[in-house]
Amino acid sequence: MENIQSIDRFTEFDFYLFGEGKHYRIYEKLGARPIERNGIEGVYFAVWAPNAREVSIVGDFNHWSIGQNPMTRNLMGIWEAFIPDLKSGEKYKYAVIDSRGACYLKTDPYGYQQETRPATASIITDLSYAWNDEAWLDKRSSTDPHDLPISVYEVHLGSWLHTGLETPPENGPAVAVPDKPGARFLTYRELADRLIPYVKEIGYTHIELLPITEHPFDGSWGYQVVGYFAPTSRYGTPQDFMYFIDRCHQEGIGVIVDWVPGHFPKDAHGLAHFDGTALYEYADWRKGEHKGWGTLVFNYDRNEVRNFLIASALFWFDKYHIDGIRVDAVASMLYLDYEREEWIPNQYGGRENLEAVEFLKQLNAAIFHYYPGILSIAEESTTWAKVSHPIDEGGLGFNFKWNMGWMNDTLRYFAVHPQERSNVHGQLTFSIWYAFTEKFMLALSHDEVVHGKGHLWQKMPGDDGQKMANLRVLLTYMFTHPGKKTLFMGMEFGQTREWNVNADLDWWLLQYEPHQQVQQLVKDLHRVYISNPALYRDDFTLEGFEWIECNDMPRGMITYIRKDKHSGDTIVVACNFKPNFYGNYWLGVREPGIYRELINTDDSKYGGHGRVNGNEIKTRQWNSSPWPHALEINVPPLSVMVFKLDAIDPV
Repeated sequence: MENIQSIDRFTEFDFYLFGEGKHYRIYEKLGARPIERNGIEGVYFAVWAPNAREVSIVGDFNHWSIGQNPMTRNLMGIWEAFIPDLKSGEKYKYAVIDSRGACYLKTDPYGYQQETRPATASIITDLSYAWNDEAWLDKRSSTDPHDLPISVYEVHLGSWLHTGLETPPENGPAVAVPDKPGARFLTYRELADRLIPYVKEIGYTHIELLPITEHPFDGSWGYQVVGYFAPTSRYGTPQDFMYFIDRCHQEGIGVIVDWVPGHFPKDAHGLAHFDGTALYEYADWRKGEHKGWGTLVFNYDRNEVRNFLIASALFWFDKYHIDGIRVDAVASMLYLDYEREEWIPNQYGGRENLEAVEFLKQLNAAIFHYYPGILSIAEESTTWAKVSHPIDEGGLGFNFKWNMGWMNDTLRYFAVHPQERSNVHGQLTFSIWYAFTEKFMLALSHDEVVHGKGHLWQKMPGDDGQKMANLRVLLTYMFTHPGKKTLFMGMEFGQTREWNVNADLDWWLLQYEPHQQVQQLVKDLHRVYISNPALYRDDFTLEGFEWIECNDMPRGMITYIRKDKHSGDTIVVACNFKPNFYGNYWLGVREPGIYRELINTDDSKYGGHGRVNGNEIKTRQWNSSPWPHALEINVPPLSVMVFKLDAIDPV
C-alpha cells in the first residue's frame, strides 16, 4: 500500500492521495492515535470537515467543554490537534461548528471503537493484537475460491444464541437484548467457544456476519451504519472480535462480513450533514436520499468519500484479517431511479449511476490487488451485466454474485402444491439458462425469513411431514445445483418460526427427532459436497453441468449430472418434486459400472420412509440416445437422490 511517512503529520503525498481518492490507509492518519510527540505521550486527532468554521474535541477529559481543545485546519480541510496525557479508553467526540454558528457533536468517522448504544461517543483505541493465523492467510493468498467448495453460514450474532443476565461474561459488561427481559448477548469470545464448533460440526466453510460495523438501532440488523471502522461494542472490544476471527482461522473457517456502502442513517451523531453541509451524501435529495429506507446515499462523485469507503473495506482485511465482504444493496447503488419516484438522470440521460459504477470497480481493484484469494460478493438483484466479471473484461470486478433469480424462482416453485407443480415447471429449470453468465452464489438468506414471509419450513405446502420432505428436497437440490452456497442460521435444522432479531433461534426444536434429522441431512450434504469435486470445481461453465432430463413435467422430475473436468469425477442427481412414487425408473448415464447412492432424502435417518436404492446399483444397457446406459432405481415421493460411479465396468 501507499507509504505513509508519519502517523501524526500530513505530508504533501498524503494530501495528493486523499485528494485523488486513493489513500487506502487513510485510517492510519485520520481519527484518534495514541502517540508520543517531543517526549510527551498523548493522542493526535484528525478529522475531515472542510466546510466547518471551527472544530474542537470534547470528552470526559475536558468535561465536554466545546472549544477547550480547538483543532487547526490544514489546506485539505482536515482539522488536527494533539492533546497530551490522553490514553486509550477515553471517550470523545468532535464539536463541529458550521458556517452559521450551529454546533454538532459528531462521532469520529474513522474511529476504531464506539460506546455501546444508546451512548454514541467514540473511544480512543489501540488495535494491537498477536495473531496466530499466518498459515491460513498464506494459503488463502495462493488459492482461487472459484475452485473451492464454499458453503456459508449467514449469522446475525445478536440473535444466534442468548444467555441470561445472571451469568455475566468473563470480559466486559453484559449487554441486554432489547425486548427480551433477563437475556444478554453472547460476547465475541463466547461466540468463539459456541458458534465456531457448531459451524465446524455442520460442515460450513465460512461464516458470514450480518453487519458488525457499529450501528445505533438494533432493529436495523446492522444495516444502518455509523461506525465504518468500528466493530459493534454490543459483543465486546476490537480485540475480542479479532480473537473470534483468529479462532475461526485456526479451525479452518473463513469469515465474511456484510458491508454497507450504499447508504447511511440520518442520526445526528453520524455522517449526515457532517460539517454543516452535505459532505458524505449527495446534496440533492433526489439523488442523495432513499426515502423508503429513511437513509442517505454516499456521494460517489467525491474522491474523499470514495476514499473513505474503500479504506473502510481494506481496513477490515488489514486489521481484522477477514476473508471477504458481501456488498449490500448493489442494485440501489447502480440505478439512479432505484425505488424512487423522482430522480436525476446521468449526464447521458440514463438511469445508471456512473459514479457508483466507477466506485465499485475501484473498490474491487484495490481489494484484489492487496488481498488475493478473498471473496467480494455482490448482492445484486437485477440483470446488470458482468457483475462478477473482471474489470478489464467490462465487469464490476466482484468475484461472486448472489443468485437472487434462483432464490425467488425456487421458493415460488416450492410454495405451489406438489400436485400442481407441473404447471410451473419452468420456474425450476429456468436458472440453468443463465447459471453460467455470472459467478453465482446460491443464497437462502435472512431476507427470505422476515417481514411476514415465514421461515423455509413455513413456506412449504402440506402437513408437517410433507413440509419436512419438501425442505429436505430444497436443501439437497441447492447443494447439487451449480453455484456456491449460503444458508441463513436456523435453516439447517428446520426453524419453524420467522426470524426475530430480538429472540435467539428455536434451539429447543432439536429435542425433536424431525429437526435432528434435517440437521443430520445438512451435515451429510456438506460431507458429500466437500468430498466430491464434481459438486464445486466447475460451478461456472456448462462443462460442469449436463441435463439428463429437464422436461419431465408430468412426473415433476429433473435429472442432471455434475462433472469435474480436472479429475473426471461425476455425480448423478435425480429430483422428484411431486408426492408420487415411481418404481423401476431408468436414469440415463454415460459410464457403465456400479453406482453408489450418496444421499437419498427419503432415508429413514433423515425422516423419510427408508425407500433407498443402496450402494451397489449396476447399470443396465439402454442405448437410448444420448444415454447408452441407465440406472434402474426406485424414486420415492418428494425426494432427491445423489449417485456416484464407484467402479467402471470395462464392457
